[in-house]
Amino acid sequence: MRENSGLPFVIALNGFDGAQPYQPEEVREALQIGPGTPIITTDARHRADAKSALITLVEHALMARLK
Repeated sequence: MRENSGLPFVIALNGFDGAQPYQPEEVREALQIGPGTPIITTDARHRADAKSALITLVEHALMARLK
């Protein structure tokens, strides 16, 4: 992953019915992602979860712009 591109991003771990095969910290370590990048869990089939993921992305992008 290239965090130094300057493009803010989040990582959404899509699980089904609350089942997540990997914990966010496991994914962070495997992908070598710094602590400033949000990693969230979601079930993209659910509208509220998808909405929450998009809100997290927008908030992260806005905060990155303010830095």
